[in-house]
Amino acid sequence: MKRGSLGFVFALFLSLPVVAQDLSLKGSLIQGGLITGNTIPGAKIDLSGKKIRVDADGLFVFGFGRDAPAEAVINVLLPDGRRISRVLEIRQRKYRVQRIDGLPGKMVNPSQKALKRIWAEGKAITAARGTFTSQKHFKSGFAWPSKGRISGVYGSQRILNGEPRRPHLGIDIAAPTGTPVFASAAGMVTLAETDLYFTGGTIIVNHGHGLSTVYSHLSKIDVRKGQTVARGQKIGAIGSTGRSTGPHLDWRINWFQERLDPVLLAGPKPN
Repeated sequence: MKRGSLGFVFALFLSLPVVAQDLSLKGSLIQGGLITGNTIPGAKIDLSGKKIRVDADGLFVFGFGRDAPAEAVINVLLPDGRRISRVLEIRQRKYRVQRIDGLPGKMVNPSQKALKRIWAEGKAITAARGTFTSQKHFKSGFAWPSKGRISGVYGSQRILNGEPRRPHLGIDIAAPTGTPVFASAAGMVTLAETDLYFTGGTIIVNHGHGLSTVYSHLSKIDVRKGQTVARGQKIGAIGSTGRSTGPHLDWRINWFQERLDPVLLAGPKPN
């Protein structure tokens, strides 16, 4: 099996050993993976110099983006002054190249006016993804939000109308317009917009500890910002709004601004 295949990625699930009962880590040490951990309440943690929030129960999470380096160092300062340090080896991946043609020229090379709109919308999206709450909805796991054919995978390098662009950082699910979209996990809606420049109808749901899911290109939105949703609740419908060549759902999972691989968290697409 190829190293970058979805089957291999999902199979790579590591449960890391407990260190003197003071630190436990569990998850996928791979680009796009998520780690959940437990430590003594009141401990302070950083990951390669980046502060990691620890809740009152000692729970914390962190994720690795598409291009995470081969090593990361986790440092823990326990309340009694003891320190724990561990080097984490992160599996590197090979990504596909995906070519998409037939996009309107303005969507590949936006005008100056459009760029101002894109900047403002990007700021709102960053704020929605940056929300931290102590909720633990993510602990129940993530489910696939809709049915359909996988037409795009995490990490693939996009060639749009023959021009290299940013990698794709989610899963595309192709299905007819109007196909229901459900919340992958319980949480609070932090963004619900009907007409964003690139992603069209877009919903972001926060699941706690900086983890959120994004649902884009929707033809219909059934929730509002600030609303609490249950896992499996219908939140919208597949469409082809924004930068899209056909009806599909672009589904993403984030840890703050890091984009994670949904397949690693939700498993292979159900039959």
